[in-house]
Order: sequence, then C-alpha cells, then structure tokens
Amino acid sequence: MSHKPLDWAEELALSDDLVLRPVCGVDEAGRGPLAGRVYAAAVILPYDKRNNETLLALDDSKKLSEKKREFLSEQIKDIALSWCVAYSEVEEIEEINILQASLLAMRRAIDGLQLVPYGALIDGNINRGFELLSKAVIDGDAISPSIAAASILAKVARDSYCRTVLDKDYPEYGFSKHKGYGTAAHYAAITQYGLCPFHRKSFFKKYKGGVLFDRKTENG
Repeated sequence: MSHKPLDWAEELALSDDLVLRPVCGVDEAGRGPLAGRVYAAAVILPYDKRNNETLLALDDSKKLSEKKREFLSEQIKDIALSWCVAYSEVEEIEEINILQASLLAMRRAIDGLQLVPYGALIDGNINRGFELLSKAVIDGDAISPSIAAASILAKVARDSYCRTVLDKDYPEYGFSKHKGYGTAAHYAAITQYGLCPFHRKSFFKKYKGGVLFDRKTENG
C-alpha cells in the first residue's frame, strides 16, 4: 500500500498566507510510558520550495528509525523559522493527569517559540486550552509537515532524556532500551526493584500475584 506524502493542506486551511501568518505544528512524546516526563515540541517551518524536498520527506516519528529521527531533528532545527521543545514533569503528570500534562507541555512549547505563530496545528483530537487559533488534527504527524517535524523533535528529546537521565540514575530498569514503556523487561524490573521516583505512580493500581498491572490512561 503506497503512503500518501505529506502536504501543506492543513497549514493552508488554518492560514491563507503562511509567510505573513505562519502556523506551528505541535506534537507530544511520552504519554504512554510508565515513567518520566512527557515532552512536546512546536515548530514553524518555512513555506517555500527550497526546503520542500526535506520537509515533505518527514513522517510520523514512530515510523522512523532512531538514527533517522536524530538526523532529521538536526535538519529541522537548521531550517525551521522557530522551534521549541518543552516538557511536563512527573509530579505534574501525577497532579493534573497525563492528558492535561501533555497539553501543558504543548502550550509551553508554543510559548517558547521566538516567532509568534498565527495559529497552531495540534496532533490528536483535543486542542482545548490554547490561547491562539488552533486545530486538532488526528494522525497529524502523518499528514502535516509541521506536526511531523514537531513529532520528531519531541521524540528525539524524550529519548535523549531517557538515556541521559533515567537510565543514568536507575540503570537497573533499562530505560535506555524501552524508554519507559510497559515492556516485559520493564515490568520484570519493577517487580524486582519496585517503583523508582521517576515512575508515574498513578499509572499503577496494584500488584497481584507478583504481576504489576497498569491502569488505563485517559484517552490512551
């Protein structure tokens, strides 16, 4: 099955002049894992033909290899008109829930842009709480170049955090490999060592027969 290339349709639907009224793409990384921060990125890409080949080659970060994401991340930073990566801490996730913490990280990323955007395309189906013109785009990281770029920056930043912070402080859990997701190896480590300070304790409801069960998070 052929994959439809990214195009600027969503950006142009939000702004009729992307040069004078630029649009940022926004995406998060890390809603699903059992531990660590949730990251978000906001990116304003140049709308011109010089970078189209690079920009339209972007795709959902989850479909790309780690090496490819890191390569594209540097390209995105080089050509972006403005970009920002932000996050919400584990304590904030516990206090306001993962959905609200993800939206908070997205708002922080938008606020951190040096160029003020006219509007924002938000990956997913929820765009509440944003002060500027915004639109939620389901599977936006496979549709919009701006959201795809944000997806890559957020994913690369969170993966780096898992390697340099989580795995460094608690190597017994294997965070550099599973990035905090609920793999069999991660569950086995939790069963053996218990929860560390970076675990999202609200994601776990109980131990039963030596098996750890995680609760279902809001909206996945």
